[in-house]
Amino acid sequence: MYEQKTKETDQSVMEFIEDIENIKKREDAYKLVDIFTETTGYPAKMWGPSIIGFGAYHYKYASGHEGDAPLVGFSPRKAKISLYFATGETERDKLLQDLGKHTSGKGCVYINKVADINVEVLKQLIDQSVTFLKETYPSE
Repeated sequence: MYEQKTKETDQSVMEFIEDIENIKKREDAYKLVDIFTETTGYPAKMWGPSIIGFGAYHYKYASGHEGDAPLVGFSPRKAKISLYFATGETERDKLLQDLGKHTSGKGCVYINKVADINVEVLKQLIDQSVTFLKETYPSE
């Protein structure tokens, strides 16, 4: 049976951030915690060893695969900061055009630093993702 790798843990978010070697990345992580917490209303929780997530939802696919994941989150990785939003939201691409300097993959948006992006657009992306996931996977 499939064992989900990324689960909510009891690891301290603040201790995780304090262990980030790059001072600028550490400062950005604190800024992002404030932005995500203020926007979602959820406290920051560690998911796996390196993702800071906000809120949670339970998903179940037609294949039978199911699990839990944060509604939104980020990870201050060495190369870039990964931002995690819902991928199925159709408005996401439109908002990303106004986000600022970033690259994106299927499920992640990558930024170098918070100063490179429009924080108001980031807040809209967070809101949109939370709304989309709550509507797509309503809690039972």
